[in-house]
Amino acid sequence: MAGPTGGSAPPHFYAGPLRYCRWAARNSPAYFWSCVLGAIGPIMVLTVPPILERLGYERTPPVPMTYPIPTGPRKKLTGYDDE
Repeated sequence: MAGPTGGSAPPHFYAGPLRYCRWAARNSPAYFWSCVLGAIGPIMVLTVPPILERLGYERTPPVPMTYPIPTGPRKKLTGYDDE
């Protein structure tokens, strides 16, 4: 059975993973590299934060969800003709 490019049959993944990856990178690079980048994402979630902490990166404090209420009585506004 010939492959999609007219050459020999495509290798099976479990028979030779490196040979299959080399074949897939040549014959269908979009699928191959999208799978590679998709596999790198979860790995980066586990490895990048510890590396950044070792390099001295400090996370910013979270943005406040409420406005702080000032202490003491409110000032009476005058001069805006709102009476």
